[in-house]
Amino acid sequence: MRRFAVILLASSALLPQAALAAEAAPAADAETETSDAEIVVFGKGETRQVQEVDARDIVTLAPGTSPIRAIEKLPSVNIQSADAFGNYEWSTRVTIRSFNQNQLGFNFDGIPLGDMSYGNHNGLHISRVVSPENIGTVRVTQGSGALGTQSTNNLGGTVETFSMDPVDRFAAQANVTAGSDETMRGFVRLNIGTVDGPRGFVSYAYGTTDKYRGQGTQDQHMVNAKVVVPLGDASLDAWFSYSDRREQDYQDMSLDMLNRLGYDWDNAYPDYARAILYADIGNNRGETGAPVSNAAAGTVYPGAVTSVDDAYYDASGLRKDTVAAIGFKSPLGNGIDIALRGYYHHNKGMGLWATPYVPSPNGVPISIRTTEYEIDRGGVFGKLTWEAGANTLSVGGWYEANSFNQARRFYGLESRINPGRSFREYPTNPFYTQWEFNFDTQTLQYFVEDRIDLGQLKVNLGWKGFRVTNEATAVVAASFPQGKIDATDWFQPHVGVNFELGERAEVFAGFTQATRAFASATTTGPFSTNQTGFNAIVGTLKPETSDTYELGARYHSPVFNGVVGVYLVNFNNRLLSAASGSSIVGNPSVLQNVGSVRSVGFEAVGDLKLGGGFGLFASYSYTDATYQDDVYNLSGVLLAAIKGKTVVDSPAHMLRGDLSYDKGALFGRIGVNYMSKRYFTYTNDQSVPGRTVVDASIGYRVTDKIEIQLNANNLFDERYVGTINSGGTGNSGDRQTLLVAAPQQFFVTLRFGL
Repeated sequence: MRRFAVILLASSALLPQAALAAEAAPAADAETETSDAEIVVFGKGETRQVQEVDARDIVTLAPGTSPIRAIEKLPSVNIQSADAFGNYEWSTRVTIRSFNQNQLGFNFDGIPLGDMSYGNHNGLHISRVVSPENIGTVRVTQGSGALGTQSTNNLGGTVETFSMDPVDRFAAQANVTAGSDETMRGFVRLNIGTVDGPRGFVSYAYGTTDKYRGQGTQDQHMVNAKVVVPLGDASLDAWFSYSDRREQDYQDMSLDMLNRLGYDWDNAYPDYARAILYADIGNNRGETGAPVSNAAAGTVYPGAVTSVDDAYYDASGLRKDTVAAIGFKSPLGNGIDIALRGYYHHNKGMGLWATPYVPSPNGVPISIRTTEYEIDRGGVFGKLTWEAGANTLSVGGWYEANSFNQARRFYGLESRINPGRSFREYPTNPFYTQWEFNFDTQTLQYFVEDRIDLGQLKVNLGWKGFRVTNEATAVVAASFPQGKIDATDWFQPHVGVNFELGERAEVFAGFTQATRAFASATTTGPFSTNQTGFNAIVGTLKPETSDTYELGARYHSPVFNGVVGVYLVNFNNRLLSAASGSSIVGNPSVLQNVGSVRSVGFEAVGDLKLGGGFGLFASYSYTDATYQDDVYNLSGVLLAAIKGKTVVDSPAHMLRGDLSYDKGALFGRIGVNYMSKRYFTYTNDQSVPGRTVVDASIGYRVTDKIEIQLNANNLFDERYVGTINSGGTGNSGDRQTLLVAAPQQFFVTLRFGL
């Protein structure tokens, strides 16, 4: 495979990146774009740091890859996952300018996705709402995002994904992908439309891949549909998606486990007997708190295993999602436009874990522990825009009602010989419900913005405000609290300026203030502590806030486009839930206020057209993010000496580069991604080293309707830790909270279009 990797790299040096139409992925609904078309847009005229990546960049990735992987090339964007596609949700993490995923805003066609976390209480991951082939653009705002963004947690950056529009004719596209670890994926899209009338598409995708270590399968069914109906000067559009995703998990690792057991270590599945043996030994040693289940198993683990937590039997994530939306926009006359959109989202999900800490009622020393989710949420958002001379005034609002049910249950296994249950199926008939809560979250947000165009000088003024009310009601009470809390901040200002320095250059500067609402879940935020702790903080707990200052310059020409910028972020009232005990035990977290954080950084990104079909893209970011306060409890006892320590998962240096080629029938890309070391404890006593990863793709257009593409992920088989803090963050010490990144993998795709 090493020889094949070298051959692919050499080929890619001559044939790098595809440039394919945004409205239609390759060899399908549109003619091939020229290589001079811009793939990354650098926010010309904007008063803040912002870039857009269009579908032609997404399509160069292995088909089925999450669109967020296309934005990791942008400055200050750190994306980690244990799989090559960025879809494995237990592992997928996004940080921007040292803000973690819970402090970023995500939406799709304006529909809020919450924080896209694994146990999301108010949204879903982008990979469950749209197939990557149906994406038009992805916009990244490294600061706190536009005022009108539907988000109450975007202290840091905002990632906005937009679907492509149907084309105005009959068109069809079909993709077939095969590759490493029995990866198979198919995608088909049919488009019907007329020039002046309704147009729409419907697509279906199915992808499956075996785990690259251990055994298990990760797969997904996805249906998307979109309709656009012109109504004179107005238009109506609608979106529908359905996703059924089932993924068996990889084992969380620690540095000690990596040293003892190696990078290929995983859960015991399908070796049920080995899992039973580990559980028996753990019981005999007193590790689990359960009684002795088989004295004959002894107290010594085989091989290099030293703990019952070194390998569980199996684990998985199951998610079903339905999303529907309808939008309307129209001019009202006198320079006034209106845009409205309503949406609905239903989710049913479970996270399953084979736990040796709770035996089945029949004496099997393992049971299935679940965290179960059900979301029913609906909302509406809209805005009025009025153009009057140099002013463009916008006012808008967003309302969402979210009903979220979360429960922790346990299900028995059949016998010591046969588990009798599959971790790819939703279990039924629990023998124990540890806790269950209903959460009601009401969100009301508004914004006011004025964009003033004075020729060379553009000024952006405005503010947003919100009130988010969170209420928890116990169905099955436990140590977790019930009650009501809210976050209210009616004035979060923004001011920005952009000044043109001739036809090609401009400078920009801005200030934004943002507040983050509280989360409604037992597994994060104020409801993740106990009732006594909640009662103590409910009247005094302040929501997190950030003040972001930006200054930068842009240059744009037919040959080169680029941006340089600096920023300062003061982050106050930082709230973190410190993990206590092993993740599988499910102990209540300890809510900590770690004071404030200061982040300063430098960003540079550029795109150079070299001629002859060649292009060069590069980005660099430097981040210095440090905690400003030590952490004390209410009695004044020092809990964590973190003042001056670097923020977890905040690499100081990130450097990315792409060399691409696209001319005639041939296209290709080589991408290099460097990241410096990352800390995974608050006191910085534990870290994972930096790494450099190379990806490549080459392709050939057989005709304008048929294309073949070969992708290589992690071309030189770098062994490294991808995701950190998957099992929570501790103040100090090694912890089972690391996930190994995907090894070298190859994929080949055939695309057909009409």
